[in-house]
Amino acid sequence: MSDAALAAALAQAAGQLLIDVRKSGLIEGKALGKAGDQTANQFLIHALQHLRPDDGLLSEESKDTEERLSKERTWIIDPVDGTREYGEARTDWAVHVALSIGGMAEIGAVALPGLDLVLRTDQPAPLAEAANVPRLVVSRTRPAKEAVEVAKRIGGELVEMGSAGAKAMAIVRGEAEIYLHSGGQYEWDSCAPVAVALAHGLHCSRIDGSPLVYNQRDVYMPDLLICRPELAEQVLAEVQDIHA
Repeated sequence: MSDAALAAALAQAAGQLLIDVRKSGLIEGKALGKAGDQTANQFLIHALQHLRPDDGLLSEESKDTEERLSKERTWIIDPVDGTREYGEARTDWAVHVALSIGGMAEIGAVALPGLDLVLRTDQPAPLAEAANVPRLVVSRTRPAKEAVEVAKRIGGELVEMGSAGAKAMAIVRGEAEIYLHSGGQYEWDSCAPVAVALAHGLHCSRIDGSPLVYNQRDVYMPDLLICRPELAEQVLAEVQDIHA
């Protein structure tokens, strides 16, 4: 099985596990989110250790080690991206499975189990036509100040949404044009979404235009821009002007 097919199969299976855990009705709220995280994480970790034993591995839900730093290939996973949305039975949560090669987000899949959908790097679809008024996806609870300001400057509309993966896939799926985040994330929040977005022809970078680099010792990633390529130059220029 190819790496891309494996990423997609694992993301889909983990998503189904999460749906089943929630459907059991035995737990709810924060306890449900914790149980879902642990269940999906154990499945993904054991599967990757069995199927790709020579690769590095980084998961939000497992203790990090330095072993991955010497690996050219490292799997970066987020078993439940958007735990709150998962617990609330919303659709804007995701499962991320990515393979970083040489520090780049090369291969991956993002499952949106609430929509019974998996977006993957080996099956890109043509981008939908952009809306006349640019739509910027932002957090439901803490929209990035740069995103709010850029929306004002370019006459855009803000669209509130849950997880990072759901926001990124909204751009891939043509539900919005821009995902600008500056509130801080970690490598597992964006590696799979960036891999999928790049495969679909979207622009992906830091908000200063520099590349996104993965499998670093410090896995904190301060900011992110995923957008339609024709909007990238304008958005980056506006962010630079805001910070000037």
